[in-house]
Amino acid sequence: MNTQPIVITNTNLVLADEILNNASLLIENGKISAINPETVPEDAQIIDAKGKTVMPGMIDLHCDSLEKEVEPRPNVHFPLDFACAQADKRNAGAGITTVFHALSFANEELGVRNNQFAKEIAEAVHHFQPHALVDNRVHCRYEITDPTGLPILIELMHNQSMHLVSLMDHTPGQGQFKDLAAYKAYFGKSYQKSDRELDEMIAKKQQQAEGAMERVEQLVKTAHAQGIAVASHDDDCKERVDTMTALGVDIAEFPINMETALYAHEKGMKTIMGAPNIIRGKSQSGSMRALDAVNAGVCDCLCADYAPAALIVAVFKLAETSDLTLAQAVQLVTKNPAEAAKLHDRGVIEVGKRADIIMVANLEGLVQVSDVFVAGVLAFKASYDHT
Repeated sequence: MNTQPIVITNTNLVLADEILNNASLLIENGKISAINPETVPEDAQIIDAKGKTVMPGMIDLHCDSLEKEVEPRPNVHFPLDFACAQADKRNAGAGITTVFHALSFANEELGVRNNQFAKEIAEAVHHFQPHALVDNRVHCRYEITDPTGLPILIELMHNQSMHLVSLMDHTPGQGQFKDLAAYKAYFGKSYQKSDRELDEMIAKKQQQAEGAMERVEQLVKTAHAQGIAVASHDDDCKERVDTMTALGVDIAEFPINMETALYAHEKGMKTIMGAPNIIRGKSQSGSMRALDAVNAGVCDCLCADYAPAALIVAVFKLAETSDLTLAQAVQLVTKNPAEAAKLHDRGVIEVGKRADIIMVANLEGLVQVSDVFVAGVLAFKASYDHT
């Protein structure tokens, strides 16, 4: 590891609540040592940012793209170490220095969303990390109607191969699938299942709902004992939020409508919306617009969802189209997700914090990440000279 001090000069430096123009940053031993240092170590490497924006590395709490690296087409699988390496490079290039790979545990559902396969992917992420460019973590998504997933998730927690857990219920009639037709349209198209096969899946899911609350209570209790945050997924009403907060759930992912998002925020949950929703101006499933949640003050975090490259673009778009300043928009992908995931060593540019730092170039209106440092080590560089 390179322990040479680094000084990044000529930056627009994004701090927690403000932006310092023509600023400089000193990095030593993998941590932020000084902002606008009065003295510079003689052996320091000087990097001229040429006016680029310098901000904390982004923290993505939910991204499904590793599943697509493993299974780019239905039933077409790549080796897991290969898939982990590709996802790692993709996130480094996107400026995401801490990523929580979202893996679904929904036994006998479809594709990689199978308990044993998902477990193997989670373990592969853990094993690849010593070679990784960025900090790769695992976000386990638990389908609560599945009684067989709980012991596997508990094992992953104890083996420190899980870092975030969320609770899903994809039974038709609520959440993402508002009716039976929406459920069948999604799974029929994605996995070429017949109506009869889908009916069998739905019937089994409904039968297995019995005992779900007891399983959830055990999972949440174990997660919190391990210092792992817990999220709920696609909350669609106040009653669902009340149930989740009573269980001690910390985060609300993708609340379906404004009423639910407002109530979750009021109840103290951190809320997450998707960056692709910001760029596209709408939800792919017909739920609420993320921009509306931002302007209402009920969006705490943005995640990549299924598109890592969307995250940085969404941040700068919010600074132009929402009520947020750039510094406030940056908090949605740095400070706030760090707090939600209980990561207290990163997420802001402050002395003593981990030096996860990115530079952002403006290419005639399109922002792109040009340089990425993870714990003070250069992980990615692209020769963007535009500012």
